[in-house]
Amino acid sequence: MGHTFVVAVGGNSLIKDANHQSVPDQWLAVYETCSHIADMCELDDRLVIVHGNGPQVGFILLRSEKCRSFLHRVPLDTCDADTQGAIGYQIQQALGNEFHKRKITKPITSIVTQVLVDKNDPNFESPSKPIGIFYTKEEADMYGQYEGWIIKQDSDRGYRRVVPSPRPIEIIEKEAVLRLLDNGFAVIAGGGGGIPVIRDDSGLLQGVEGVIDKDYTASLLAKDIGADVLIISTTVEKVALNWGTPEQVELDYVTLAEAKRYVEEGHFAKGSMLPKMDAAIQFIEGGGKMVIITKPSTLKQAVKGTTGTHIVP
Repeated sequence: MGHTFVVAVGGNSLIKDANHQSVPDQWLAVYETCSHIADMCELDDRLVIVHGNGPQVGFILLRSEKCRSFLHRVPLDTCDADTQGAIGYQIQQALGNEFHKRKITKPITSIVTQVLVDKNDPNFESPSKPIGIFYTKEEADMYGQYEGWIIKQDSDRGYRRVVPSPRPIEIIEKEAVLRLLDNGFAVIAGGGGGIPVIRDDSGLLQGVEGVIDKDYTASLLAKDIGADVLIISTTVEKVALNWGTPEQVELDYVTLAEAKRYVEEGHFAKGSMLPKMDAAIQFIEGGGKMVIITKPSTLKQAVKGTTGTHIVP
């Protein structure tokens, strides 16, 4: 049997830039990303894909706000479910076509995935998860005033709306993921970090408003299914210290102890690389063998060890 990979694909890597946000543009980006995922796979590998949904959820919420005078609003948990279906469909079709071209007979399916969170998670009181497109300072002030959004600066790229982002506790459909993997399926699960749900006093589930960071969900799912490698696909080839400064240093191989020290020293931005490094640390601490962080176009080379940032015990 080959390796078990969990690949976390960012919602922003499915949208190239502000000029390529349409559904046809997203299809092209998905096909490109899936071609790179297919490049790294062997026939006997077990594969789970977890995708982001920040921009896509933002689009749904923006439409909902614009239409609120004559159409009901869409709650965040329903936005999460909607994007799981839409993006899952795109990945499922694109990766299936790539497998067909390469004569890989591996069926693919998507699971609408609920993820348990703590109803008392402090993140509900302090929204921090960026969603949607980037705004100028003037646009951010306007939406904050007229729509009541909480908008914060996202690294140096502009301003984005932020929403609650509770931490995942349990993947409700993890047994379904395991059974599908055991039967030879490639699985798309935990899309957008999963639909956040809580349990009431009688043990029943109900959705709550929030967007879970997909890297944390990918890390938890990877641990639960005993994955060998967690791959976090992002917009850069390697993680770097002192990003954007003359002292910038790209990281090749990093031990768990080094990764924890770099986080404590504040090298990584909250809305950018920090959750990826936190997720990597959690996976390694939970018994994982390796985390690879790189961009889609270098996935194959990174799996072979020639590029990307590799985090090991």
